[in-house]
Amino acid sequence: MSRVLIHNATLVNEGEITQGSLVIENGRIAEILTHGKPLSAPCDELVDASDCYLLPGVIDDHVHFRDPGLTHKADIHTESCAAAAGGVTSIMDMPNTLPQTTTLEALEQKQELMAEKSLVNYSCYFGATDSNYKLFHDLDVRHVCGIKLFLGSSTGNMLVSQHSSLIRIFTSAPMLIAAHCENPAMIEKNAQMMRHQMGNQPIPIFHHAMIRSVEACLSSSQTAIELAQMTHARLHLLHISTSKELRLLSALPLDQKHITAEACVGHLWFAQGDHRKLGTLIKVNPAIKNTTHRDALRKAVNEGRIDVIATDHAPHLLADKEGDALTAASGMPMVQFSLPLMLEMVDKGYFTLETIVEKMCHAPARLFQISERGYLREGYRADLVLVSHGKEHKVTRGEVLSKCKWSPLEGTSLHWSVEKTWVNGQMVFDGQQVDTSCRGEALEFDR
Repeated sequence: MSRVLIHNATLVNEGEITQGSLVIENGRIAEILTHGKPLSAPCDELVDASDCYLLPGVIDDHVHFRDPGLTHKADIHTESCAAAAGGVTSIMDMPNTLPQTTTLEALEQKQELMAEKSLVNYSCYFGATDSNYKLFHDLDVRHVCGIKLFLGSSTGNMLVSQHSSLIRIFTSAPMLIAAHCENPAMIEKNAQMMRHQMGNQPIPIFHHAMIRSVEACLSSSQTAIELAQMTHARLHLLHISTSKELRLLSALPLDQKHITAEACVGHLWFAQGDHRKLGTLIKVNPAIKNTTHRDALRKAVNEGRIDVIATDHAPHLLADKEGDALTAASGMPMVQFSLPLMLEMVDKGYFTLETIVEKMCHAPARLFQISERGYLREGYRADLVLVSHGKEHKVTRGEVLSKCKWSPLEGTSLHWSVEKTWVNGQMVFDGQQVDTSCRGEALEFDR
């Protein structure tokens, strides 16, 4: 196998920013050359990384690639292309597809699809229902990232609300439970009240955050935390969106926590006032709240109350996004621009480069116990992203690789670009094109 030298980069890794070079060989990081360390042997290929930053590949623990069954919106191939172009080298896919990933057969079929189609590394969540907890112990803990629990809105039978079922799920789970927390009874009560106030008129999108309220999020997150504390289950709270939920979370180091939390790029960038310009394009569940909550989330990332940053990448066709606060589809495509957008927030002073790498690369690897990924370390898999900073670029619809062919970030000015992405040592994205012949690998977990 050839040896590739990524030369004269600025390496951002494990809390340090260092000038140096890195060698890829046999799909792994063979050498890291910093502090004057010499090259041990000649290389076959040179990548000049002058004026660029070399980071571990991003690990996104929360995506919806819509495959199988919803492939008119997106599929594993198209969305993994978008991921690779965004510097995301590993993803974890959610179970609300058709069929839902709630049986062992459906899980096996999705894993086969991932192996066949995904350009980046992958794992799939197993979806919890009121009745499938007996299957948990048949799951391969080395290759299934977690159990997804919908305590809020979902499709089909994946909304689990019976207390007895929740107890069985929390006591039976052999791995992390990743929970979507919104109180459906409170949401329905708020929706009925809004329907009554509006009569037969469409409900403006601004009211989405009132229907899917702060209290609905808080109530559900409290329930999940109480269950985890009672059963000693490992709980990961997805897409936290309110300042009140943050008060429930610890700022202890990640490795000392049994309850962890995720923030999504959309909730860190957008605020409720952005609906005036973007309307339903930024309608997501849980709803994007006002600036007070957004600013609290940013603070919580820096404090350590938020452990990882993900996307909740959820493509819909533009036609699906038409409607009002109740009828428009919730979800937006974010995986292609998540890293440049977070780096833009570095420029604005909200975060440091080291924090972005910690929350998007290192922390997901530790939280899920991913084997040999998430860091620039000799012997680790060569999942890498090279980014540059400086030239202003406005996001255009024409560059969107997601199958839905739109982005809520169209027209947004970014000053960071993904120059190259390597997955298992293969250059999957060269700054212009994605190599669609590449395939990722199933993630392995050290459990």
